[in-house]
Amino acid sequence: MKKKEIINKLTEIFDLELSGVIRYTHYSLMIFGPNRLPLIDFFKGQATESLAHANMAGEHITGLGGHPPLNIKNIKETFKHDINKILEETLEHEKKAIKSYYELLKLINNDSVYLEEYARTMIGQEELHVLEVEKMLKSN
Repeated sequence: MKKKEIINKLTEIFDLELSGVIRYTHYSLMIFGPNRLPLIDFFKGQATESLAHANMAGEHITGLGGHPPLNIKNIKETFKHDINKILEETLEHEKKAIKSYYELLKLINNDSVYLEEYARTMIGQEELHVLEVEKMLKSN
């Protein structure tokens, strides 16, 4: 098993998921307009889920002998807070997560059923998020 490379990828995922907590919390505070209430709930739910995903990644890091970092590198503020821009940024973030989980799956390369199932489960969840956000972005 490529343990060090897997830990590095899990560390990237840990950072990405923790940045999602901050990102989605911020978005929930910046929603205005008639769809405010359901979107606040959506983004708060996303923040909670990102925290759970970060915890899982951190558990895998420490389980493999690594050390989860205390830094978050991937947060940038665009200062564009209309709903479509927020959803576009959300879509970009979710696609980045999918890419990272696929990269993790490739690194595992059938060396661990447990880690492979974890990566596949996360890919499925993130792909579902992308589908939902894409539906939210469609206009009739």
